[in-house]
Amino acid sequence: MTIHKEGRLIIAIFFVVLTAINLLAFYFISNPIVTWVLGMTSFLFFLFTVRFFRKPTRALITDENTVYAPADGTVMVIEETIEGEFFKDKRIQVSIFMSVWNIHINWFPIAGIIKYFKYHPGKFLLARLPKSSSENERTSVVIEDKNKRQILVRQIAGIVARRIICYAKEGNEVKQNTELGFIRFGSRVDLFFPVGTKIQVSIGQKTKGTQTVIATY
Repeated sequence: MTIHKEGRLIIAIFFVVLTAINLLAFYFISNPIVTWVLGMTSFLFFLFTVRFFRKPTRALITDENTVYAPADGTVMVIEETIEGEFFKDKRIQVSIFMSVWNIHINWFPIAGIIKYFKYHPGKFLLARLPKSSSENERTSVVIEDKNKRQILVRQIAGIVARRIICYAKEGNEVKQNTELGFIRFGSRVDLFFPVGTKIQVSIGQKTKGTQTVIATY
């Protein structure tokens, strides 16, 4: 377990700011209870931030007929829907909700070529709401494998998340279960599969990024 690169600067800034606040409180506030409470609050906040940006060490699994979870979280949606941005037809949607306690790294669920990438500015509605998939700040990434099968992965910001980071670029070749990006502080990832894809998870199931099998061809 290490600290993800997207969190190192934030953690350093928080450390400096919190240390300065507590030193000033120590010198200028004579009430020891106030300084103790402030110190403990600062420590817990810093600990939470470090924990949020943790990067786990996981075995790299590859299988061209398997789609692995792109995120840690809980499966909250499995349904047929119309995907109106890229495919513009009926697809199977699987959505994974990430709470602030989950690891927020996202991974490529399959290997292939990035055929489409688009960033959408938007709202910061609660990520559990269905309309967050089309109204919130988000990125859409379409990956095509060597058998010409395409899936769309959508990173969605939530009510707390304010920063989506995506490493995908159109035309690039990506390996399965390598890093797709990072979403800071609570969010969701949607997957859109061709109708007929065999979904291997159920509503309410916990997922582990790069490890849990979401679907098979």
